[in-house]
Amino acid sequence: MMNRRHFLLSAAATATLPQLRSLAQAPATLTLHTDKRGPMVPANFIGLSYETQQLSDPNYFTAANTGLVARLRELAPHGVLRLGGNTSDYGFWKPTPTSTPPPRAKREYKLGDPPPDLYYGVTPEAVRNLRAFLDATGWTCLYGINLGTNTPQLAADEAAFVAKTLGNKLEYFQVGNEADRFASTIRDPKLTGHPWNADPFLDEWLTFAKAILARVPDAKFGLPDVASNAEWISAVGDRLQNNPIREHVASVSHHYYIGGPPSNPEMTIEHILKSDPRVPSDAALVRASADKLHTHYRMTEGNTCYRGGKPGVSDVFAAALWSADYLLLLASLGYAGVNLHGGDGQMVANSLGGKLPGDDIVLAEHGDPTTHPHPYYTPVAHIGDRYLLEPVAFGMRFAGHFAGASIVPVDFNPGSVNATAYAAKRADGTTIVAVINKDLSQDLALNLPGFHAEYALTAPAASSRQASLAETTQPSLTHTLPHTSAAIFRSR
Repeated sequence: MMNRRHFLLSAAATATLPQLRSLAQAPATLTLHTDKRGPMVPANFIGLSYETQQLSDPNYFTAANTGLVARLRELAPHGVLRLGGNTSDYGFWKPTPTSTPPPRAKREYKLGDPPPDLYYGVTPEAVRNLRAFLDATGWTCLYGINLGTNTPQLAADEAAFVAKTLGNKLEYFQVGNEADRFASTIRDPKLTGHPWNADPFLDEWLTFAKAILARVPDAKFGLPDVASNAEWISAVGDRLQNNPIREHVASVSHHYYIGGPPSNPEMTIEHILKSDPRVPSDAALVRASADKLHTHYRMTEGNTCYRGGKPGVSDVFAAALWSADYLLLLASLGYAGVNLHGGDGQMVANSLGGKLPGDDIVLAEHGDPTTHPHPYYTPVAHIGDRYLLEPVAFGMRFAGHFAGASIVPVDFNPGSVNATAYAAKRADGTTIVAVINKDLSQDLALNLPGFHAEYALTAPAASSRQASLAETTQPSLTHTLPHTSAAIFRSR
């Protein structure tokens, strides 16, 4: 038996398939390196990210919210809910009705950030309901704790209650969100008189982490959870690799958005479907830092277009193709998981100063913003009285079929077609291959002997607000994968 399987993709057998358009293209090749061991994709690879302020409504994350429970179970049987976002550094632990927030320094409002006077309380009721919600969904949680406007004592009090209440549903604590951006807001050197970079951040973080460990001795943490500053990722590995607290670091974390804001004319369907060299570059940095700490790494917040997503780009089928490709790329690069940001539109709007910029685009085109998901990039939308999986979630479900499998390295050359391919070996010994044709006009010729189509990810067009992910036995897919579609093939 050959350890290395090689398939030559050709343009044969398309003439008899009039429903599939065959355009001129260079031959494509796919090589599966089954003799090389790739990373295991964790069972809980799929995740969502919500604003921590969502907890200010204790009736949101609760088992009684059956619509949301059903959508998360549909998205992934074992997912990870991350609570964080910009609002996580403006809330406070409110154990009693008379509890008050800690004092904070006044500052000016800056576009794209929460209002300086944003306050909200997280109550024991909200945390207890969160536990019931996690039990109902089968998910676990990354729990964000305020670093920006908090005290170590209050952080420790909250962590102690959360750890006791969530129990084994708690993956780890995340203290501070995008602290690399604090220099323009919460730790503005012009107001504090002190510089802000990775070193003062880690000094503060250690103070909070030690206070939490005094109350929760087995607490685990993820950090630095930066927006984009790569130097901070390296600094975490360098400074903590010889620190005893290293044993409590469960993950090196960071965020990723393709670009933005919604008003940026470059944020188009064509743009989000292009490969981004920043993704493997970020992966190399976080892997190096995680190796120093003997831990794993995770992308804990991200999506297509920052500041709430762009209508016509973030809420259409193109986003499904992007998420399918992005998640499988991260899986092949060894990530332990991915959390795409979303949730309630008002909470994300609060994180941006009170308004979703995408609304202006819809209104300018004489549309009704209420018919779109809010925020526009959310995987799970709340429209009317229903919770709905948006196109980006269908791409996540597509990638979720790799959960629990071991990545098989591939060499893939699709010629002139904008397409990607990934492979993995399942526990039952079968091999699966995912092919994602992100090209807006060219079909991809295939010839996959020994494989049959298992799932197809399709929509009427890249700009469609609809998506479909369904089981399929369509034999033609092993010969031609239409443009703007994706499929998973399984060995016979």
